[in-house]
Amino acid sequence: MTDSQETAPRAPHTLTGAGALKALAAHREGLSANEAARRLEQHGPNRLPQPARRNPLLRFLAHFHNVLIYVLIGSAVVTAALQHWVDTGVILAVVLVNAVIGYIQEGRAEQAMAAIRDMLAPAAAVLRDGRRQSVDAAELVPGDIVLVEAGDRVPADMRLIQAHGLRAEEAILTGESAPVDKGTDAVAQDAALGDRVGMLFSGTLVAAGTGRGVVAATGAETQIGRISGMLSTVEPLTTPLVEQMDRFARWLTLFILIVAATLLAYGYFVGHMGFSDLFMAVVGLSVAAIPEGLPAVLTITLAVGVQAMARRNAIVRRLPAIETLGSVSVICTDKTGTLTRNEMNATSLALAGAHYTVTGEGYAPVGEIRQTAGPDARAPRDLVADCARVAALCNDAELQRDQTAGWQVAGDPMEGALLALAGRITGDGNDPFPGWTRRDAIPFDALHRFMAVLVEAPQGEQAVLVKGAPEAVLSLCADQFSAHGGTEPLDSPAWHREVEALAAGGQRVIALAQAEAPGHDHSLHQNSLKGKLTLLGLVGLIDPPRPEAISAVAECHAAGIRVKMITGDHAETARAIAGQIGLRNAETVLTGAELALMDDAALVEAAAQTDVFARTSPAHKLRLVTALQSRGLTVAMTGDGVNDAPALKRADAGIAMGRKGSTAAKEAAALVLADDNFASIAAAVREGRTVYDNIKKVISWTLPTSFGEAATIILALLLGMALPVTAVQILWINLITAGTLGLALAFEPTEPGTMRRPPRPRDAPLLSGRLVWQVVLVSALFLVAVFGIYSYAIDRGYPLALAQTMALNMLVVLEIFYLFFIRNLHGPSLTWQAAKGTPVIWACVLVIATAQFAITYLPPLQAIFGTHPVPLFDGMLIVATGGVFFALVEVEKHMRLAIRQR
Repeated sequence: MTDSQETAPRAPHTLTGAGALKALAAHREGLSANEAARRLEQHGPNRLPQPARRNPLLRFLAHFHNVLIYVLIGSAVVTAALQHWVDTGVILAVVLVNAVIGYIQEGRAEQAMAAIRDMLAPAAAVLRDGRRQSVDAAELVPGDIVLVEAGDRVPADMRLIQAHGLRAEEAILTGESAPVDKGTDAVAQDAALGDRVGMLFSGTLVAAGTGRGVVAATGAETQIGRISGMLSTVEPLTTPLVEQMDRFARWLTLFILIVAATLLAYGYFVGHMGFSDLFMAVVGLSVAAIPEGLPAVLTITLAVGVQAMARRNAIVRRLPAIETLGSVSVICTDKTGTLTRNEMNATSLALAGAHYTVTGEGYAPVGEIRQTAGPDARAPRDLVADCARVAALCNDAELQRDQTAGWQVAGDPMEGALLALAGRITGDGNDPFPGWTRRDAIPFDALHRFMAVLVEAPQGEQAVLVKGAPEAVLSLCADQFSAHGGTEPLDSPAWHREVEALAAGGQRVIALAQAEAPGHDHSLHQNSLKGKLTLLGLVGLIDPPRPEAISAVAECHAAGIRVKMITGDHAETARAIAGQIGLRNAETVLTGAELALMDDAALVEAAAQTDVFARTSPAHKLRLVTALQSRGLTVAMTGDGVNDAPALKRADAGIAMGRKGSTAAKEAAALVLADDNFASIAAAVREGRTVYDNIKKVISWTLPTSFGEAATIILALLLGMALPVTAVQILWINLITAGTLGLALAFEPTEPGTMRRPPRPRDAPLLSGRLVWQVVLVSALFLVAVFGIYSYAIDRGYPLALAQTMALNMLVVLEIFYLFFIRNLHGPSLTWQAAKGTPVIWACVLVIATAQFAITYLPPLQAIFGTHPVPLFDGMLIVATGGVFFALVEVEKHMRLAIRQR
């Protein structure tokens, strides 16, 4: 063949094996070494390209490019100008820590693609120069002939030219839990990925049989390579918290600059104040207004949420994802391994005139066989025993019991489920039919779609046992066992209706049959089985839903969260599982082929109305997530396969399965569930809402107190009077008192009714109208209380230092009372539970009270902070004023709650 003959087929699955060889300029005996080298130079190595990486220093410096960080740096400059070096160091430390955390967490896309690259097989068996050789998988080229067998990981996308009993596990690409049969047939151009029986895909696993194929695509051109390409182009959305904090920081900066400049101009030109003193007063105002410790407290709040989620088996890889999870309004979940166990389980047994339900979980050979329909005759129980014999002996799998993991299957999961069925019927899970010997076998092949074995009992009699696809086995049967004993002619139409009924319930159906031994030559021949078999019955198998997932879905619905299933499995299976799980609109299923025909506008509408999507590809999942986000919804995507990685990255909150999930999925996700349990998602959502509530509490506590302090200074400047609280005292309150008290809110428990509230909209403002009103009200009350105490002290003839000390203590007492008020955002604060507080709350209050007593009454600290001892009566008056303040804000909350309930 000449070089000019080499042309790459557009769709190798549409060609026959011979056609694929011709299109790829290949030969059944393989390429020559020289030709392989030439093609390797032309196509490049069979690995995914390394992504471009930014300079590490530039990546680190980019984390300082944030308006709030600029505000903090400006605040550090201000405190340095005041020569408060400790305060300057604290602020700069916050800036540095935030940058380091962001730098460490960056690079998730690169890690995800590296994880996919690791899935490529390290070596491959190929034909080169007519000889079988083992080569590095990276050296494979289009046109290579690759040999595969059970247990191999497929090294490249291949068009099969030979297949013997070949089955492949493609769950990482298609989401289909059971291994799929492979053959050499060509399929239609628009066939779904899971229906391309003549193709093996890179990164999938050969479950059974042997085969050989011609390499059709390598590296970035493979299906996994295309997923990697999508992953590299997907831009993860910023989280609602990050967006809102960024907007808030910009407006806060502008507000502070305008107020400071206005006061500076007013004091200098109108009040004729000295510029130096005026400037220091404005600096004190800026320090009071800027919540320096807010980013640090927010980070700690998220870190506390990380620990709480870890206790619920949800591992957080990116801090803001916690807050995002709390705002989720839609969860797009994969089926296999997420809502289901990702393991086959025999649940139904259909015999002539009798139906049985099989109980039991997983591969454990423990359960019951209950007759649900049919005659009361005892004869079918003998048929049940015969079914168990076929299930156990016509089988190449093995059940193994692990002390920690329980019963596991070595081999085909479907055959493992049949072994478990035999154990449940006989009551012996270790060896239900001891002494039986296999004399010959016809292995399962995609061409004939059944497996047959010739077995011999301990007493010497022989039998032929057969299992396989119903249509294949029924075509070999002449009669069937009767429900009342003996045999009768096969009622083929009735059995086909039975198959359709089981399949409509989402079950995969296996037919069981047997026959007398064909002779004494101890051999089986496929042609000798035609018309010789007697049908025993049908077994229905299903990848069962997790029981805890059912209650978790119900809890999500109660919380206003829509749950949508997006799977690569068949529509009937998806519909059945959706109904069992309790999804809404479970009867309506859209397939990937139908989605591909929709434009973006139609897809947005379909994504909103439909809850079950089947036979989807990675591109479909990505489009669905994007469509839901276009409606302003906050989307969480759960999954475990490589096929889920792009959608996991695009979603607002990507959630990967930790046990059975691929490394690529884990790296692309923001959260990983250590127990692969969908129920953990509901718990994580509850924790996410708690974290957001606590963030709102921190902000709702910080802003009014900061603005209350600032309002005190503004009013003093406008009145041309001495500051009620000095600049150093303001720094004490902001960086010591306020930081400690605000930190206590990070540890608040979940409020009652958290999971009965609807999710907040994605565009819900951080500064809501209620919060703005609260800032105004609390700032006004702070102003009245502080100036009231200050005026009271001046009126009594107290020294200025004592008046300022009383105003300082008044501010701290108000902040402590306000802390207890703000602990309950959605309910009354004047309850025993609220008053009891938490250990963290009381520890912080005790620390602040002790520190406040120290700077008020210890002479060394009095010299530093310019304070004066406060008399006992005046101290009690300050505390009483704080109590009046608490009563006022609590009454206002009750009025607001009463109006909302009307």
